[in-house]
Amino acid sequence: MQTRVTRRGQTVVPAAIRKRYSIHDGDNLVWIDEGRAIKVVPVPADPIAALHGRGKGQGLTRKLLLQRARDRRRERGR
Repeated sequence: MQTRVTRRGQTVVPAAIRKRYSIHDGDNLVWIDEGRAIKVVPVPADPIAALHGRGKGQGLTRKLLLQRARDRRRERGR
């Protein structure tokens, strides 16, 4: 997909991209300059709600508890 930039620096997000990533009127986009490429990332209206369930099945609670136990052992050794 290709769009044109106007004299005022504006462009259009293609409809297929808006639909796929649920980008709606008034949503914010973050532009990331990676040197040779630019990423455009939609910012959810409620970033916390958007992350809900993302870590499911990764055993994050177990990993957190193991790390805390290691930290306690290390602090006792000081």
